[in-house]
Amino acid sequence: MAYLATLGKYKNFGLLVIRVGLGIMFIYHGFPKLAGGVHTWEQTGQATRYVHITFWPMVWGLLSAVVETFGGFLLIIGWAFRPICLLLLINMIVATAMHLGKGDGLMAASHAIEDAVMFAGLIFLGPGAYSVDKK
Repeated sequence: MAYLATLGKYKNFGLLVIRVGLGIMFIYHGFPKLAGGVHTWEQTGQATRYVHITFWPMVWGLLSAVVETFGGFLLIIGWAFRPICLLLLINMIVATAMHLGKGDGLMAASHAIEDAVMFAGLIFLGPGAYSVDKK
């Protein structure tokens, strides 16, 4: 498998693939929540009760939809990368708490857990060279 060893030279491209893939999926999931209006925001915001935040569910739902939709776009272009990863990590922690709190089990929560782990790692890695935030 020596031919796979040379792929280490393409870490920045790998980060680009991760950013674009995650960004597209978060826009895909976030935009319907954002476009759903007040009722959808209120429903989405109810998830915060599983982390003992019981006030302003509509505001939290709107913020969640904004973070998913615009955060997905910012992931793709790699701008404000670490703050966006932190906000998306918080979003995924709340989603995990909701699934586990509702009794859905680990299988239902696994997607949110996997995304949370990914965002936690990306906070340390940064966006890579192919981004607006390139360093």
